[in-house]
Formats: sequence, C-alpha cells, structure tokens
Amino acid sequence: MTRTTLKRRILEAVHETAQDLHELGFIDKRAMQKYDGLCIAPVPDYTPEQIRSIRTRYHISQAVLASLLNTSVSSVRKWEVGEKHPGGLALKLLNILDRKGLEVLV
Repeated sequence: MTRTTLKRRILEAVHETAQDLHELGFIDKRAMQKYDGLCIAPVPDYTPEQIRSIRTRYHISQAVLASLLNTSVSSVRKWEVGEKHPGGLALKLLNILDRKGLEVLV
C-alpha cells in the first residue's frame, strides 16, 4: 500500500466517523464542513489534451459535451485549445464523466 493510498483511507475513515458523530448530534454543521474540506479530495484540473481525450473516449462532439456539462460549445472549444479552463460545476461534472463514465450523466 502506497503512502497516498494509506492517507486516503485514513481520511475516509476520519470523515466517516465525523459524519456519524454529526448525525448523532455530537458535531455541529460548521465543524462538519471543516471535516468535509479536510477529508474530501479536491477536483483535479484538466489539461486541454485530457479534455479532448475524455470527449473522444466517449465518441461525443463538443456540442454534446457542452450539453452534458451545462455549458456552451464555445467554452468547450476554448478549453480544448487552452484559452480557458473549466471551473465550478463544469469541472466537477467533467471529473465525474472521467471517473464514472457517460452513463452517469445521461
């Protein structure tokens, strides 16, 4: 087991314990938000090549990807040439598409 895997497992255990304590009323909402921030891995950034690769992996056009991510075709085009970078909800949905597949978003 690598160090990163071990760290991830420990953080998952800590988060699960904190979630249980929150549900039982021992941890308030604000403290739980701190645990969420500490324990949940951030969404990685994607390079233009990675975005294009994800799109071609699922054989979808820029227009279809834009529709799935609730953004414009122009934005997807700019992401793929490196003029802009996805952020917010579009970045999270792109990450879900990359990790879980097209079926999750359709």
